[in-house]
Amino acid sequence: MKIAFVGKGGSGKTTLSALFIRHLAAAGRPVLAVDADINQHLGPALGLTDDQSAALPSLGAQLPGIKEYLRGSNPLIRSAEEMIKTTPPGRGSRLLRIVEENPVYAACARPIPLDEGSVRLLATGAFTEEDLGVACYHSKVGAVELLLNHLVDGRDEYVVTDMTAGSDSFASGLFTRFDLTFLVAEPTRKGVSVYRQYRDYARDFGVRLRVVGNKVQGQEDLDFLRREVGEDLLTAFGHSDWVRRLEQGAQPPLRALESANRAVLDELRAAADAAHDLRDPRRYTEQAVHFHLRNAESWANAKVGIDLATQVDPDFVLGDEPAAAGAAA
Repeated sequence: MKIAFVGKGGSGKTTLSALFIRHLAAAGRPVLAVDADINQHLGPALGLTDDQSAALPSLGAQLPGIKEYLRGSNPLIRSAEEMIKTTPPGRGSRLLRIVEENPVYAACARPIPLDEGSVRLLATGAFTEEDLGVACYHSKVGAVELLLNHLVDGRDEYVVTDMTAGSDSFASGLFTRFDLTFLVAEPTRKGVSVYRQYRDYARDFGVRLRVVGNKVQGQEDLDFLRREVGEDLLTAFGHSDWVRRLEQGAQPPLRALESANRAVLDELRAAADAAHDLRDPRRYTEQAVHFHLRNAESWANAKVGIDLATQVDPDFVLGDEPAAAGAAA
């Protein structure tokens, strides 16, 4: 399953995504964790020091190699230089799987040992001095979109992505690349404002969205969220001394997390697993093509110098069935 965590800055989306990642790893599930927020807080939330997090390889810096690998022998893509962030796979493209070794993971992913289990972490990379004034964060997260367009995942395998704060992710097609999106919202007016923006965008593209209340301190907070969010509210994470210790730099074991909050993680996993049966590989592929054509027409054709619509393989569908898997050979 491809799962995203979104929310306004300070909502706790990174903390909850890290907890969910730990929860899955503790259950022995394969997890690929992706930090798609240029503020790069997921590594520390998973136990890395600031120096270790800063030393993570940047997906953006490895983009030429990533494109060359994913291009494979696809006859519709003549060179890696003609690939953009939305380039869809086709017959001959190399597809990624969560449980495998490949040059992309070797260059970009790093294993993160946890107190229960382990995960592989990919990071977009933070802004550098060279980026200031000449690049936007979309140049960083574009690598994530390209990877998800080429990734085949199955039941009980998880990609968990900590997205950029706010509604900025709607500036690209990345928000459609997930089976389920958890929107983390505090019980405040500002907390639910991002939900309203996300809900309206998501509805247009059939994005499955569930709200996770955070920093909920009592019944009044819960009632507020139910009133503002309605049936989209899945569950609520309450006060946590465990999280406070984590934010202070300690590394408490996951088994010490409050039982009520562990139950919330169980609810998140149940919702994620249920989303697997609702996935539509053809629609997923069609949305990738839709955003690729939009990008091609608006800027990429002029930049690359060709009609990028010619990269679309009309007979290819990305999915986890054997026919799609065979296309990666």
